[in-house]
Amino acid sequence: MEKTTTSADSKTLSSKGSFELRDIFQGDPVLWAVVFALSMIGILLVYSATGTLAFRYMEGDTETYLLRHTSIVLVGFIAMWFCSRIDYRVYSRLSRFALLLSVPLLLFTWRYGVTINDATRWITIPYFNRTFQPADLAKFALIVNVASMLAKRQNAIRVDAQRAFTPILIWCGIICGLIGLSDLSGAVLLFVTCMLLMFIGRVPSRYLLNLLAVGLIAGLFAVVVGQRGETAKNRLKAFFDLEQMPFQAEQAHIAIATGGFIGKGPGQSVQRDYIPHPYSDFIFAILIEEYGFVGAAVVIALYLTLLYRGMLVAAKSELAFGGLLSAGLSFSLVIQAFVNMGVAVGILPITGLPLPLISMGGTSMLFTGVSIGVIISVSRGIRTIRPLEVRQARLKLT
Repeated sequence: MEKTTTSADSKTLSSKGSFELRDIFQGDPVLWAVVFALSMIGILLVYSATGTLAFRYMEGDTETYLLRHTSIVLVGFIAMWFCSRIDYRVYSRLSRFALLLSVPLLLFTWRYGVTINDATRWITIPYFNRTFQPADLAKFALIVNVASMLAKRQNAIRVDAQRAFTPILIWCGIICGLIGLSDLSGAVLLFVTCMLLMFIGRVPSRYLLNLLAVGLIAGLFAVVVGQRGETAKNRLKAFFDLEQMPFQAEQAHIAIATGGFIGKGPGQSVQRDYIPHPYSDFIFAILIEEYGFVGAAVVIALYLTLLYRGMLVAAKSELAFGGLLSAGLSFSLVIQAFVNMGVAVGILPITGLPLPLISMGGTSMLFTGVSIGVIISVSRGIRTIRPLEVRQARLKLT
């Protein structure tokens, strides 16, 4: 006798299937949706923006760059999923090791790294013939470590703020100074993120001023000793020179001005043939040219949603470390996004910062996925950490 499936059975199978999907993508579903939307937009834009690059180096084979970028996006997704499944408290223990590893890597990169576009920020991984950017590891490790130290020293700050704050100040100065040797804009962004994180962590104002002094010393060291001091001076001078605009900024403005309200359409960019690196530093200009004001508004709304959900996770976190961690990583990603967009529209000096989840890149895409995965892990912890575990964790942190 043939077995038939009833409506009740169908509902059971449907609910089982949806449960399995939720089990795979645990955590804040809005964050997953935002990341997916930004990644799809990035794939479309990179495919369009690499046309000239493919014509020069791949004999017009644009699918090569499309497949390469898509594979990197998939790696970022896998890293995000993997990190979201790990209890976020584990990162507190790993962050100090990552910082200690970052110091020699940053020094080695500064002296012996691979130079691309006049910037020495990469090292080549032996046997794999792939480049790796240690600054991305150092940024992630410092934000996690600052959040961890602030959470552990909440009570100590009230009793002996100077002793509790000194390790944080030292690490911020060392890492920002070393990153600044080859990436001044990245170091400044990281320093601002740490300042915001410490402000949220209720560090007294006088110690924030001490941190500002350390940041100025680290910045001066990076400008005098590092490779990008002269470049930074020239870019600042060009930004304030109203009579002569840098070539890449001028071409980006043309792309934005011709985009209009709805843009020229997917793949119809003209300025991609003239803007240097339209697939990374100035990809937001290509976005406006092809998708207009509407496309720009959608992308800005997605980044603001990412910030809102990250701060919502921080507000709901039972532990101070989870809240500070989510806030710090959210600030880092969204501030970088708005700096990149500000450069494209001409309200900020030119930097080499990519647009998170959209620009073509390797290490940056990987650590963007890791950062969002950690935020999702914190959102999972809101529901999975039991009250007894919360009390035990608080005792351990204090």
